[in-house]
Amino acid sequence: MNAADISNILSAQRTYFADGATLDVDFRIRMLKKLKAAILAHEADIAQALEADLGKAAFESYMCETGMVLSELSYMIAHTPKFAAKRVVHTPLAQFAAKSYKHPSPYGNVLIMSPWNYPFLLTMDPLVNAISAGNTAVVKPSAYSPAVSALVERILSECFQPEYVAVVTGGRAENAALLDQDFDLIFFTGSQSVGKEVLRRAAEHLTPAVLELGGKSPCIVDETANLPLAARRIVFGKFINCGQTCVAPDYVLCHEAVKDDLAALVKKEICRQYGQTPLADPSYGKIINEKHFFRLCRLMDPAKTVHGGQVDPARCQIAPTVLDGVTWDDPVMQEEIFGPILPILTYRDFEEIYELTARRPDPLALYLFSENKERIRSVTARCSFGGGCINDTIIHLATSEMGFGGVGGSGMGSYHGKEGFDAFSHTKSIVDKKTWMDLPMRYRPYQPLHEKLVRLFLR
Repeated sequence: MNAADISNILSAQRTYFADGATLDVDFRIRMLKKLKAAILAHEADIAQALEADLGKAAFESYMCETGMVLSELSYMIAHTPKFAAKRVVHTPLAQFAAKSYKHPSPYGNVLIMSPWNYPFLLTMDPLVNAISAGNTAVVKPSAYSPAVSALVERILSECFQPEYVAVVTGGRAENAALLDQDFDLIFFTGSQSVGKEVLRRAAEHLTPAVLELGGKSPCIVDETANLPLAARRIVFGKFINCGQTCVAPDYVLCHEAVKDDLAALVKKEICRQYGQTPLADPSYGKIINEKHFFRLCRLMDPAKTVHGGQVDPARCQIAPTVLDGVTWDDPVMQEEIFGPILPILTYRDFEEIYELTARRPDPLALYLFSENKERIRSVTARCSFGGGCINDTIIHLATSEMGFGGVGGSGMGSYHGKEGFDAFSHTKSIVDKKTWMDLPMRYRPYQPLHEKLVRLFLR
């Protein structure tokens, strides 16, 4: 698709939105129900596409992608009327007689750019929020996950006319052409480097942007933690989707007194969850492409590999790997890993945690395993991060009741549920002033009595 085609799509969507069809809440709910029915009808196709692109097992595909999209759809179908309703707020006495209210309005024509690691979930979830809020949308799935991208295009073209929801596939040329356009909102999920370019291009049109990025999310384990359970939940969160999860624990930072015990338990859990030979398991996934496979291989120091390390270049597979004796200067600690490699670092005094996290970019997630309530309160208050869990990993994103997003270098804005509706909406603040009465105190010529009244009201 060339730049002219993309411009024509956006022009048609502007006309369609201007006609007001998407403003009707019943219309939005019908569209959400239509999308849900299509996803249910294509459930097997979605699993096959995810297996083709990422080697995902069917159960993992449903648990981590399809099922979560269906859950978000059910939630938004049930709650959109409430979210879209105007909300009356208090009117100051100085504005008597009037009614004040907040009125959510769709931004209009939005662009959704999605990544390859959860290509179905991270395409459909923001689209669900955009539809709920009453927008039209251009969806740009990742070129790195071609099977899912083709299926997304198929599903959405079955459900919607392109003047309402359109899909643009392709690579960098299509991305550049899209960013040349003047959208009303851009929603981007991906790497920090590409996110910076998206934000720069959005600024040329003064277009607001929601950026869901990543970073090195720490997993802190203190000496009071339930170590066997911590190991089990860390292994789950780190190695699901072969570590290609934006909120995966990037590294473990544990008290030096429990490091050896935790490392042993992590190795035991890897064997329990993935078997002795993970690469022989047909349900074990793969790295998305050779570029990322060889990047990850370069991050594995054989001298510090205490578990795993096996690779299969032909299938772009890397076994769950644990690195011990890692320092902050090692290559694996200089970038987001985004793969099945878990470095273990230590601290001596818990107060070190605050300095170590403060000197690094704000992570998308932070995890703390501890039974010490004061430490839990302190970490959640003092450390800056997008979201996280106490005594678990990654599950904070699996709910429509809480927003999901980053802070600082890990992103801006959030979505899911009400926060997702708000992300794709502009809330108009409106005062409906009555005509049967008009207080004269704001008008010239100013009078001493009027000043007294203003001072009475505005304090």
